[in-house]
Amino acid sequence: MIRGVRGATTVSANTEEEILSAAQELLMKLIEVNHIHPDSVASVFISTTEDINAVFPAKVLRNFEGWTYVPVMCMREIPVPNSLSKCIRVMMHVNTNKPQNEIHHVYLKGAKVLRPDLGKVPESDDVTENKREG
Repeated sequence: MIRGVRGATTVSANTEEEILSAAQELLMKLIEVNHIHPDSVASVFISTTEDINAVFPAKVLRNFEGWTYVPVMCMREIPVPNSLSKCIRVMMHVNTNKPQNEIHHVYLKGAKVLRPDLGKVPESDDVTENKREG
């Protein structure tokens, strides 16, 4: 079955370096805590708010070993008034037998306010012990 693995982070500036660094941190954490192998990924959607346009955040995923053939698409978030700014969101579609409550969604930096109910990201050694409702 396919499960959605979600995550988000924020950047402090609309620069290529800041965007790629934040995207790399988020994607690496999603992959690590969910033990995701590129062959199990159907696709990855990465969105940004309107104030981020210096570089495609998906560019960083192409540097990850084994991710060359994973379909990735960048898109723009709906500009809802008073929504979180300078935000990068990820939706990774993964083939897995894990139930929903064993998927770990990752929210970093200012994006933690988006889903405080999903709060703490487990350390890599604690992933199997700390199941998250989801």
